[in-house]
Amino acid sequence: MTGILLLDWALLSVSLFDTILPLWLGLTILLNADRRSWGVWVMGGGLVTASGFFVSHTAILGGMLSLSSQALDFWWHVGWIPIVISPYAWYVVTLWYTGFWNDKQSPLRRRHMPWLVLSGGLGMFFFALMIAISPLPSYTQIAQFDLSSAWMIGPMPLVFIVFPIFIVLCILLSIDALLRPSPSDRLMGELARRRTRPWLIGTATMLLVVSLLVTAFVWWVVSSTREGTPLIVRLLTANSAIWFDLLLATLIAVTVVLLGQGIVSYEVFTGKTLPRRGFFRHWRSAVILAGGYSIVIGLGVAGGLRPIYTLLITAVLMMVFYALFSWRSFVEREEFMARLRPFVSSQHLYQHLIEPQSEAGKRATGLFDALCRDVLSARRAQLVPAGVLAPLAGPPLVYPAGEPVPQLSLPANLFAETRNEVSSMGFAAIDPSLHGGYHWAIALVTERGLVGMLALDVKWDGGLYTQEEIEIAQASGERLVDMLAGEEMARRLMALQRRRLAETQVADRRTRRTLHDEVLPDLHAAVLSLSSLPGKEPTVRATIQSLVDMHHRVSDLIRTLPGKASQVRRDTNLLETLREMVEDEFAGEFTSIAWQSPPGLPRLEPFAQEVIYYAVREAVRNAALHGRGDDPGRPLKLSIDVTCNSELSIAVTDDGVGISYLPQPSPAGGAGEGLALHSTMLAIVGGTLIAEPAGEHGTRVIVRLPVVK
Repeated sequence: MTGILLLDWALLSVSLFDTILPLWLGLTILLNADRRSWGVWVMGGGLVTASGFFVSHTAILGGMLSLSSQALDFWWHVGWIPIVISPYAWYVVTLWYTGFWNDKQSPLRRRHMPWLVLSGGLGMFFFALMIAISPLPSYTQIAQFDLSSAWMIGPMPLVFIVFPIFIVLCILLSIDALLRPSPSDRLMGELARRRTRPWLIGTATMLLVVSLLVTAFVWWVVSSTREGTPLIVRLLTANSAIWFDLLLATLIAVTVVLLGQGIVSYEVFTGKTLPRRGFFRHWRSAVILAGGYSIVIGLGVAGGLRPIYTLLITAVLMMVFYALFSWRSFVEREEFMARLRPFVSSQHLYQHLIEPQSEAGKRATGLFDALCRDVLSARRAQLVPAGVLAPLAGPPLVYPAGEPVPQLSLPANLFAETRNEVSSMGFAAIDPSLHGGYHWAIALVTERGLVGMLALDVKWDGGLYTQEEIEIAQASGERLVDMLAGEEMARRLMALQRRRLAETQVADRRTRRTLHDEVLPDLHAAVLSLSSLPGKEPTVRATIQSLVDMHHRVSDLIRTLPGKASQVRRDTNLLETLREMVEDEFAGEFTSIAWQSPPGLPRLEPFAQEVIYYAVREAVRNAALHGRGDDPGRPLKLSIDVTCNSELSIAVTDDGVGISYLPQPSPAGGAGEGLALHSTMLAIVGGTLIAEPAGEHGTRVIVRLPVVK
């Protein structure tokens, strides 16, 4: 330590920063790697080793005044181990990253194989010297500028000749490999290399600058410490060494930040195909934590605070940073949920089913715009339905809305290639010149197979899509296709059901007319004709009785069929339409019909009014058909109670044999095939249908629908 507070503070702070950040980065690579290949182990281990050097460096700086000479000498010799390992590890990792081991016949392999052996030999030779001969002077000798114990080659210690050559060679060779790599065998490899190359070359360049500065300074120190050098020159050299140490530590800190930025931005060393947004946020938090912690603790140590105060400051800092990290996590989660809220909130299916298809298409376009604009930040995008749902989902969705729709013909086997590393997540690069300017394609897959493809242009900021964004895009795209197809399917089924009701109504009226105008008169004429025969035989009398029974059954059947046209007129109040329906179709079916209703009802949507009309008609029809049970002469009363407050409620109650006449109770409270169908139709418009017992005998069917006054 120099005794200069600001200088000592800066030295300790930067050294602590260089200790924390490489350690976090190395451990994060090892823990987050997709497949822990030997290259991942070397990269993570190299960063942890580099952190180990600064552990030694920080221990020496902080222990100059308190540690013994033996302890300082221990840290001095230990610090040389990562110094030797880190340059060679960087060179090996660079070769692994640039494809050195992928192809034995590649130009990169032929160009670098001799240099790899040579640099490895130099490193092993240096280690052998350190272990067997210990050519390094002790820390005390270095502090006194005494190099007499070192192995010398002429005026220069051997270690100061071999090490600069070794480290500069490793860094220069790594730069050559980065500038001229082998072709990547990964789908995203070339893009990742192209985008991370500035960061990695910047890292290698900074390492080269550090290596050259170390070499130049070593030569200067050696030349300044020769025998006969004036004392003032030695003192100046000592002060220069302190400032030079600060410069090198700062340059290494910049190097670690550059390397970390490249790793977390594109995850080139974790094996992930796409970067993750959370990984970058954690890296940013680690940089802030390392910087803040180093500054505060460096000041405490340089200022000579007692250990208990340093311990308290450390505890407080940890809690403050942990609280800030938790706060940011919650804030980011809320922002994330705000962006996703259009997709996870209710889509109001029942309301949109009764809208025209164009309105539903506008809603889907709005959701798609929110996905592309707020979540993906894509310049352009197109969602193309495919597979069995394509005829139902309709035309492609395009972002921005109103843009011309490029014709896309993405092959269905685009995501089935065996070497495609992203096939499992359904994400592939496509040629923009062949696919309307789009660069990426995402498969949308459900239990029905491939249901669509999402084509994306580049992001507004030029960055890569993150893994979270692709997963959200897949889930949202699949939801959009399912929503469009489901709505169209339900809309078509509703149209078919309405047509079926109309056709059934026409058939009922035609049957009634035929039975009433043709069949009954013929039966009556046959009975009269047979009755006028003299001397009736038993066979004739039996035939007459059969014809009379048939006449009664046909008459009963005519009474159950609708008479006049049973339909909802939009220009008529719903209550009036219901009265006309009961009086026309079910006249004579009930002993009495009692009405209780308000003076008027609010006007409803035409479709909702039609659904309520047919549900009430079904309830009255069930009462007329089954309310008497097996006793056709049983008196049967019907009451219809209509109320309208916050909801419209129509209760159809009879005093017949009870709810047992309904074939099958439904879980929702409705019953019978007809009532179950109408209960479903009511659910679409937001209503309910409930069938329940009414008193000791009888049945009550209640139709409800919320109304907006």
